[in-house]
Amino acid sequence: MSRFNIFSKAKSAPDTINRAGGEAYRTSAEYRLASLMLTSFVTDQFYRDANGALGELMGLIAKVEPGFAARAAIYARKEYGMRTITHAAAALLSKRLSGHPDAKAFYDQIVVRPDDMLEIRAALKLIGERKLTNAMKKGFAAAFDRFDGYQIAKYRADNKDIKLVDMVNLVHPVPTQRNAAALQALVDGTLTNTETWEAKLSAAGAEATSDKDKAKRKASAWADLLRENKLGYFALLRNLRNIIAQAPKLVPLACEQLVDEKRLRGSKVLPFRLLTAYKQFAGTDRNERKVLDAIERAADLACANMPQLDNTLVVIDNSGSMACGVAGSHHVKCNETGALFGFALAKRSGADLMEFGTSARMIPYRNSQTALDFAMNFEKNNKVGHGTDFKAIFGAAKRKYDRIVIFSDMQGWKGGHCPKDAFSAYRKRTGADPFLYSVDLAGYGSLQFPEDKVATMAGFSEKIFEIMAMAETDSLALINRVRAVEL
Repeated sequence: MSRFNIFSKAKSAPDTINRAGGEAYRTSAEYRLASLMLTSFVTDQFYRDANGALGELMGLIAKVEPGFAARAAIYARKEYGMRTITHAAAALLSKRLSGHPDAKAFYDQIVVRPDDMLEIRAALKLIGERKLTNAMKKGFAAAFDRFDGYQIAKYRADNKDIKLVDMVNLVHPVPTQRNAAALQALVDGTLTNTETWEAKLSAAGAEATSDKDKAKRKASAWADLLRENKLGYFALLRNLRNIIAQAPKLVPLACEQLVDEKRLRGSKVLPFRLLTAYKQFAGTDRNERKVLDAIERAADLACANMPQLDNTLVVIDNSGSMACGVAGSHHVKCNETGALFGFALAKRSGADLMEFGTSARMIPYRNSQTALDFAMNFEKNNKVGHGTDFKAIFGAAKRKYDRIVIFSDMQGWKGGHCPKDAFSAYRKRTGADPFLYSVDLAGYGSLQFPEDKVATMAGFSEKIFEIMAMAETDSLALINRVRAVEL
């Protein structure tokens, strides 16, 4: 059975060339599919564009067992909060799951928000499939049971090509006590969206009779949203600047909600989104400083489930390819995300910290420094060049470690050779036999290490730390988590 950490002593020589043109080790279709699902936002990356990612997804879904692909999609959607890549996977699985006993359950569970159904339907049309399968219809109909009138109104998508009312007419969900009135109003064309934050703020602006009245109404709308907990966590992050400008007295309440651990974990907001929000503020006034402090605390909470790893070396890739945006973002880069995770893990474990590129060096740090501050300055403090040479890691590591954690896109190319010999030389020189964690931040599908005691992980979510905590006692931790997904 294929698995994620599929390394053996027999596989001693590199057997493929990676996207940067360097030696690498080929991985299973299951590993490539999972790493793609957990890292791709279907946007352009340094070594792959959006269309390339979709093409790879199509090929990999054709190669793996459909039940595994379905579980990987559910895991990526529910645990990592990945949306677009899982919508595409759900569409591509339509024929492969035909007649599968878990097909209906898959199309029910892949839907977290009502618009997930609309995006899957749109993806299905893009690949030339005009009709929903019976499993899709039954699964989507069942998914409606989880949504109330507020959610149905919020995700009507009246301005989209595929509207929620179209989906209702296609799958005919059975009304429940929670949604019967909303579904009927949706079909009748009378359902209005008045309770979402977008609707409340729009109404406040439209009803104002003067600039002063508009400011007052906006402040009142923010007060209602925050005090009634009607502003989702991601919406809160996106609107911090508006709250400071339009309702400055509510900044303490907004900060309180930012550091609400239950809200943060329930939101599925990826930690790099906190860095995006953090970059908006310079801290030039009291309210901005309050918000920056709250975001820093939220980032610590987002990574709070990190394992305690004694005698560890944490290594962060600062090469040129890591300077590409995360999720097509113009605000946060892969190297910054690696720095956010890497520094937080190092501080948590009292670990040594290293950056590498063309060369490698140890990074001094203080426990008082925050992970967000470190991530913000990581790229500009580069002192290792912009190539990617994994061999440099083991030349710069001077002492014996029990484990080494590497955050990278895994596209080594400087000198062309994999670091196998350099790793062996480090082990011989120091007497170390470290467990090695390879954390893939790009999902390109090839690896740099063939050795035993290597755990491979992928993704931009704090969920990788849950897998990391189990990896040394369960070498199949990640694959077992995917297999455990219930359909």
